[in-house]
Amino acid sequence: MNAMVRQPAVSGRFYPADPIELGHQVEQFSQGPASEKINALGCMVPHAGYMYSGHVAGAVFQKLNLPQRILLLGPRHFPRGAPVAILSRGTWRTPLGEARIDSALAGDLKHACRALQEDPVAHASEHSLEVQIPFLQILAGDFSFVPVVLGTGRYEIFEELGKAVAQVITAQKEPVLVLASSDMNHYESDPVTRVKDQKAIEQILALNPRGLFDTVNREEITMCGYGAAVTMLIAVSELGANRAELIRYATSGEINHSFDQVVGYAGIIVQ
Repeated sequence: MNAMVRQPAVSGRFYPADPIELGHQVEQFSQGPASEKINALGCMVPHAGYMYSGHVAGAVFQKLNLPQRILLLGPRHFPRGAPVAILSRGTWRTPLGEARIDSALAGDLKHACRALQEDPVAHASEHSLEVQIPFLQILAGDFSFVPVVLGTGRYEIFEELGKAVAQVITAQKEPVLVLASSDMNHYESDPVTRVKDQKAIEQILALNPRGLFDTVNREEITMCGYGAAVTMLIAVSELGANRAELIRYATSGEINHSFDQVVGYAGIIVQ
């Protein structure tokens, strides 16, 4: 049986379809002063079109000592598929080539978290993880990954998954980065979005997953990947994280100069 190859869903829209142009964009967004790389337990990066949020994601990736195994957590923007969906076999294709799913790590995680369901439908059209792959192909080299998308808002599911992630990573000999993919507040004015986003960011920097969950819901912050961020925080807290740093924050208004309805983007590293 041929291994599954997930075809790109947003190539040519969220990022360039031409591999040379794509490589140049990733390298441009990931430029920064030479400094010692950070060995992180987790991070949060945005997933909008590269023209809007690529510089925020790149600022995070540029600072990381990226391991060869990465667990990707993101939202499921579409109503199709399982609420907690994983893929454990095959590859994902981008204009830069194919990235390999870490079947062993995915299998361990499915065994540890009963809520996870194998479901290609939930992943087929979803961009939140796909847009991270070209950055990793350029900057992490020969890496493997586990993709998980969340279409639920239940804290107990995030807690179950986060603790399972920590349990599985603890058992590995090699480091595994937990990457949460999320944009921040959507389609309110730039001033309102900055105030709302600051409230959510404060909870992330405090390593407070329950606080983030409650703040997003209480303040009506339309942070699409808050479940992924909550799950990441639970996992890295179990793994001993003790500090988080905001690397870059921006809004779409800074790019298109339209400030009435913006989307916020935050890049955060957790150690």
